[in-house]
Amino acid sequence: MGSCAAMAAGFGLLLFLAVTTPFCFGANVTYDHRALVIDGKRRVLVSGSIHYPRSTPEMWPDLIQKSKDGGLDVIETYVFWNLHEPVRGQYDFEGRKDLVKFVKLVKEAGLLVHLRIGPYVCAEWNYGGFPLWLHFIPGIVLRTDNEPFKAEMKRFTAKIVDMMKQENLYASQGGPIILSQIENEYGNIDSAYGSSAKTYINWAAAMATSLDTGVPWVMCQQSDAPNPIINTCNGFYCDQFTPNSNNKPKMWTENWSGWFSSFGDPLPYRPVEDLAFSVARFYQLGGTFQNYYMYHGGTNFGRSTGGPFIATSYDYDAPIDEYGLLRQPKWGHLKDVHKAIKLCEEAMVATDPKTTSLGSNLEATVYKTGSGQCAAFLANVGTQSDATVKFNGNSYNLPAWSVSILPDCKNVVLNTAKINSVSTITKFVHQPSKDDTTATDAFGSGWSWINEPIGISSDSAFTKPGLLEQINTTADQSDYLWYSLSIEMKGDEPFLEDGSQTVLHVNSLGHVLYAFINGKLAGSGKGGSSNSKVSIDVPISLQPGKNKIDLLSLTVGLANYGAFFDTRGAGITGPVQLKSSKNGSTIDLSSQQWTYQIGLKGEELGLASGTSSLWTTEPTLPKNQPLVWYKTTFDAPSGSSPVALDFTGLGKGQAWINGQSIGRYWPTNIAGNSGCTDSCNYRGSYSASKCLKNCGKPSQQLYHVPRSWLKPSGNILVLFEEMGGNPTQLSFATRETQSICSRISENHPLPVDMWTSDDETRKTAGPTLSLACPLANQVISKIRFASFGTPRGTCGSFSHSRCSSKMARSIVEKACIGSRSCSIGVSVNTFGDPCAGITKSLAVEASCT
Repeated sequence: MGSCAAMAAGFGLLLFLAVTTPFCFGANVTYDHRALVIDGKRRVLVSGSIHYPRSTPEMWPDLIQKSKDGGLDVIETYVFWNLHEPVRGQYDFEGRKDLVKFVKLVKEAGLLVHLRIGPYVCAEWNYGGFPLWLHFIPGIVLRTDNEPFKAEMKRFTAKIVDMMKQENLYASQGGPIILSQIENEYGNIDSAYGSSAKTYINWAAAMATSLDTGVPWVMCQQSDAPNPIINTCNGFYCDQFTPNSNNKPKMWTENWSGWFSSFGDPLPYRPVEDLAFSVARFYQLGGTFQNYYMYHGGTNFGRSTGGPFIATSYDYDAPIDEYGLLRQPKWGHLKDVHKAIKLCEEAMVATDPKTTSLGSNLEATVYKTGSGQCAAFLANVGTQSDATVKFNGNSYNLPAWSVSILPDCKNVVLNTAKINSVSTITKFVHQPSKDDTTATDAFGSGWSWINEPIGISSDSAFTKPGLLEQINTTADQSDYLWYSLSIEMKGDEPFLEDGSQTVLHVNSLGHVLYAFINGKLAGSGKGGSSNSKVSIDVPISLQPGKNKIDLLSLTVGLANYGAFFDTRGAGITGPVQLKSSKNGSTIDLSSQQWTYQIGLKGEELGLASGTSSLWTTEPTLPKNQPLVWYKTTFDAPSGSSPVALDFTGLGKGQAWINGQSIGRYWPTNIAGNSGCTDSCNYRGSYSASKCLKNCGKPSQQLYHVPRSWLKPSGNILVLFEEMGGNPTQLSFATRETQSICSRISENHPLPVDMWTSDDETRKTAGPTLSLACPLANQVISKIRFASFGTPRGTCGSFSHSRCSSKMARSIVEKACIGSRSCSIGVSVNTFGDPCAGITKSLAVEASCT
């Protein structure tokens, strides 16, 4: 079957790349040292990760289409074992778990799939994607040459492969899946498993290839991956990566588009200039497959977060944000990068790159064929100063930390540091309630509640001597485990003497702890993403006779990464002690008979659905009290914009809408005050702590509520509040685009869509500023700012300088107002010359309605 892959050609003509030929299916997928080979043709491929359970089936078509519009060829996803087999032998592929539907939607869009079965996924996902029941199989050791583990891993991997085959979803069957991954980043930690690691990896490779998918398998971060498995790179940069065989292509399975966020930490972000630089460098130096992790990050619904302490938002600063909206200019600039690279594809796949030095930190890489095809990449990997280089007899300006792409070895189609794409400013707009136009919150009245009992309330409680580790006890069926003890105090105890201060000391492996004495909250403690352990010393008052100590221990997602992460415990391991300040005496309670209860009474009663008859409605709503379940009904916010719940006023807990869990909320967990900067210099190597924002603010205040979970009216919201809060302060907010902006200088390349190698056409066209409203039914209604000259500031805070054309605003208004999109040439021919001899820019901010 002949290939119908679109190839860029005809450099002498004006070439528009908006329409590409879709992929043909029924393909033979192999590889050689240069690239994946689909139906006999080497391909340059751009991929992006979208994890199906981190969004909803209703969102999938739009996310996939936006990925295709952004220039992706491939969608990459993990397969989440614990999601699909929560109980051994009982499978679930419904709703957000419908993997087959997701893969079929990708195929319908004309895109390809990389299915990363793992089945260990890491992914900041609870327990790394492993089902907790694995832990209880006798004799099992995970991720090593262990027979019980290998039997389970093979069974699940074969189950997924068989499902895909039954639906004809592998490329060899006419489906979209061109790659599969076995294991995941094992090479990062395999030394801890000793000699068994090598035999395990060889077994995993042989097991995977024996499943006969007809497409290649990869292992990321596995330098000793045996043939025919392709070893691939993960990281912020992979241009220097070399596969372990000259017969394998250079592939990048995870280019981290940002970083995940954790409760208690600031929010990381990655400048698009740096991300684009990393992509261009990879393709410059021989790469032909690159994947964004994430292209859409999404939301950790339910109890799916790992870490521990991973936030509910998994936005990842991705090109498509958590709510499914384009993050601009990241999405648009990368789209331009993809188009520029595809213009070089024919030369790139035909030959190996040849790289030469053009000076310190300066290099040129050329792909040149005997038939006259030529593409070049010019890089300035210095972090300080721009440079002018000579190449092929011409002069080129290279900003620091940038790559210029020349599809004809002569004309620059794109420089990674110069953004032609529109930028957007989005904000959350709080929605008033429908029945009270003066209120800013939708939840002022109509609440009912149920108090969660403090301590033991379940018939399934049990008593054991000593302190039990939490995960082994709960099997992660709940975040919550009660440790309860009654102690008798005689009148002559030092803890009861006048003036004696008694302290309750508790040590826990984490992650959160509440201490109740005689039915009252006495103190609490929490761990953090860098250390999950909790140690508290709580001043308490004891009474003569019986005293009740109830300790509520919580997990906030289980560990997902590291050697033997599955054995990392949680819960109160002790000691638990009473200390008297009067005479220094101590009672160790650790080995006493403790009574345990797994989970909450409200969980046992199914309160999350909101349908129980036990709800109380009285005039006085309990506020700022620990352990309260709340319920109310509400109307959906009007319009079609994405929806979030603002949890200001609440402490920590879980929330459900119409029975669907929107995840753990924790707005009182405030990020530290240090490490954030107003702006981030993209020049120089990026790390997860380089660019941070949101210091001193809640790590997460807004929580995504998918529109498809809402009815127009009569929606049920249920909260379980652990710490104490005021639910009437809750409010809805919708995600709206406030402004669109662009800033283009006289020395910008043409927009990539206007690529031409003809010098005359280029001079005539010149740099162009383009604006477009994000939604099809919008038009540009107002020009908030326009300046041609040397405008200062960034989108949302532009300002004029002395050098500013007086005609700029009227010219832009005439060109743009009333249209969904507009384009304006950036030159003195259009605007006049307000200051000769200086490179000028056009900056515009506009509103759409």
